Amino acid sequence: MDMGRDDVTGRVVELEFRPVVEDFRAALRARRRVSRSARRQNWMIGFVLVFGALVIASALSSGDSLPVPMLVGMVVAVLLLVFQPRLVARQFQRLAERRGEFRVTVTDTGVSVVTDDASTTLQWSVQPRYRETADGFYMFSPEKNALNFTVLPKRGLRDPADADRLRAILDAHLSRV
Repeated sequence: MDMGRDDVTGRVVELEFRPVVEDFRAALRARRRVSRSARRQNWMIGFVLVFGALVIASALSSGDSLPVPMLVGMVVAVLLLVFQPRLVARQFQRLAERRGEFRVTVTDTGVSVVTDDASTTLQWSVQPRYRETADGFYMFSPEKNALNFTVLPKRGLRDPADADRLRAILDAHLSRV
């Protein structure tokens, strides 16, 4: 494959990679900045921590014993909210691992993903926004909770200059979030 070439229809950038857990962790972190429901999870962590502090302060000031079941429940809730992205990333990676190597072609007409046993083509309207991080580019669906996303890890590019070319294509067709 000629990575990062131009063809008759315009610009082309190609990526080849096997997804790893960190690809999906990074995508879910990027999604957290885009998705309303993911941002609500951050508020929930803060709410549980503040509520726990108030319960402890109230119990200590009144001389009552600490409500252990309630405190254990709050700790479990915070741990679940904090570790949920890691657990989901592992599940995504296990599913993607079955697909083998991913070969992604990004052109001015859209994104094509080919694996060992499947292929799909996405037009720009399917995932009209993206976010770039140090590790990759992540395309998101238009609904407020960004239910669907596409992972384009920078490690899948053969040439560092391809990151600039990929960014130019994405900027031309998607909105950066």
